[in-house]
Amino acid sequence: MGSKTTTPHNEMSFLDHLEELRWHLIRSTLAIVIIGSVAFLMKDFIFDTVIFGPKKMDFPTYKLFCDIATYFGFDSAFCADKLPFTIQSRLMSGQFSAHIWTSIWAGFIMGFPYVLYELWKFISPGLYEKERNSSRGFILIASLLFFMGVLFGYYVVAPLSINFLGTYQVSAEVTNEFDLASYISTVRASVIACGILFELPIIIFFLTKVGLVTPEIMKKYRKIALVLVLILSAVITPPDVASQIIVAVPVLILYQVSIYISKMVLRKEKRKEEKRKKK
Repeated sequence: MGSKTTTPHNEMSFLDHLEELRWHLIRSTLAIVIIGSVAFLMKDFIFDTVIFGPKKMDFPTYKLFCDIATYFGFDSAFCADKLPFTIQSRLMSGQFSAHIWTSIWAGFIMGFPYVLYELWKFISPGLYEKERNSSRGFILIASLLFFMGVLFGYYVVAPLSINFLGTYQVSAEVTNEFDLASYISTVRASVIACGILFELPIIIFFLTKVGLVTPEIMKKYRKIALVLVLILSAVITPPDVASQIIVAVPVLILYQVSIYISKMVLRKEKRKEEKRKKK
């Protein structure tokens, strides 16, 4: 029986590339489904502990902000006994659909490192060996940044949004009774948006490698970036200044870190170019 041989990546036809991409997508989807199935079986933990955690006033974020407000002698909504709203499902299939989709999103979040791994396996054969070596640790760093963003979204953005929107009233005549899908989408959007935002240094790294971004460009458009960050913060947080600043600060820090990363990439490229000239 002959040994199986593979076609070099740079000699593959367009259809071969599509076929390879299809299998990477299939494996990624399968991983998400498997992890999502485990999450589906852990219904009580996923919903009562994770999803509905920010609805309870003993949530760590509320306790922290309450302690800070108490220390400075301020009254705060974070010190209330409970949030003045209820969650209900208005559709026959509402709770089941929420269970399915929440499990899928949980599968994506927890399976993110493997999805990155499959993406890297598809891209890396097209890179030079030096480029692959310089990108070592990509999966680990990108996963860490993503999970940092997820945690920031869950422990900061989501509770601030829920607390603000859950206590907001135009009149005492109106009671807040939120639909289950609306509540879950608020938590999900906060978590996923922050997870993606925290990938900024990785994105800048690769854009610098291909020559689309330089530190000078990032410094030149820093003020525009500041405005865009504030707008983005206003979109994913409640419309109050404090919440927007809390979200904007780490994003601006990531932007500054990205400038240094861009500098480091160009510095390494310059050293490589100097070595080539000497040879």
